[in-house]
Amino acid sequence: MSSARTVRAGRRTVEIHRPDKVLFPAEGTGGGGAEYTKADLVEYYRSVAPFMLPHLRGRPLMLERHPDGVGGPMFMQKNTPDHYPEWIERVELPKEGGTVTHTVCEDAATLVYLADQACLTVHRWLSRADSPDRPDRLVFDLDPAVDDFAAVREAAALLGELLDELRLPSALMTTGSRGLHVVVPLNGRADFDEVREFAKSVADTLAGSHPDTLTTAARKKERGDRLYLDVQRNGYAQTAVAPFTVRAKAGAPVAMPISWDQLGDKGLDARRWTVADALEQARTRPWEGLMSRGRALGPARRRLDALRG
Repeated sequence: MSSARTVRAGRRTVEIHRPDKVLFPAEGTGGGGAEYTKADLVEYYRSVAPFMLPHLRGRPLMLERHPDGVGGPMFMQKNTPDHYPEWIERVELPKEGGTVTHTVCEDAATLVYLADQACLTVHRWLSRADSPDRPDRLVFDLDPAVDDFAAVREAAALLGELLDELRLPSALMTTGSRGLHVVVPLNGRADFDEVREFAKSVADTLAGSHPDTLTTAARKKERGDRLYLDVQRNGYAQTAVAPFTVRAKAGAPVAMPISWDQLGDKGLDARRWTVADALEQARTRPWEGLMSRGRALGPARRRLDALRG
């Protein structure tokens, strides 16, 4: 097994340690799936960087690291270690009782370096480092009670229709795990409390119209077999998995942006794309132009109030 090699990423050369180390065993933790090494992970992130970086730049990150690969110990890293290279961007932000110095990913070299650190999954804030209290993304997490993607697909279609009525642009993303995220770009003027309150009102409205299949109940025991419309990620220092990030699941599935047209694809599920074929989907640019259309919540809130009567 080679001990190290270097990879060119943008203007920098990054050293990769133990590139042949298996991070995704062929059997995985849930059975099935191809085997992928650290070198495979590095190459994926290096290749997908042009598509992924626009969703990361300027945002505090939380890093999900698996030093021994899938199935081994995992930890969530918020603070940036002192030994990280000086060229990696950082931002110090307040938390209860202190501060956290988050990593910020501005370039392909940072993505490659994080992959070398066995960071499988990148979780990003919904606000930017220069305005941490004002999110410019709103996320609905469609979380099925069981692995039933037909229910996820149906819920996404209903939510998309409601957001269309509110005249809010929205984007779909497979999570690489079980469900879908529906992402709404905002203009960054409302604070987290306002955004979460609005998101909950939208979710409550939808669940109220479909009480047998949808719920906003936070407690699992109250949900039964209904799909949970989760809006809890819309809070200060909360995170959501980043578009194009790898998930710590057998076969290295990827959280993948998709078009609304693809929702009708019978072959679609939350783990449809992996590091083996994600780049092909990324090149179709399914969110083309969407994330630059951030909207104010005021008009949408008034339309929602009118709908609720």
